[in-house]
Amino acid sequence: MTAEAGLPDAHPVTGLDDVVHQRVRLGILTITHEARRVEFGYLKAQLELTAGNLSQHLGVLETAGLVEVEKGYAGRRGRTWITLTAAGSAALAEEIGRLKLLIARVETPGE
Repeated sequence: MTAEAGLPDAHPVTGLDDVVHQRVRLGILTITHEARRVEFGYLKAQLELTAGNLSQHLGVLETAGLVEVEKGYAGRRGRTWITLTAAGSAALAEEIGRLKLLIARVETPGE
């Protein structure tokens, strides 16, 4: 309950971001956060996705401003690298915070 209004606080699930919370996109953000800069093929392998499926999810995250996609070359081979933006880091931190609140509610029911 909020002290000021006497109304119940919104349940933590209401704060989950549909763009971030989707399993593959959460995986992309988490791996990219850990690696700072990650190559497309590595993400594809780690998340067990097709190139097309990964591209679609990256497009959603890029449109939302959560990742930057950079194309270039390593030798003669074309490469695509993904980096997390400041907004992406903040969105990931917010999502993790909400998930922790949900876990706490499950682990300590009735409080």
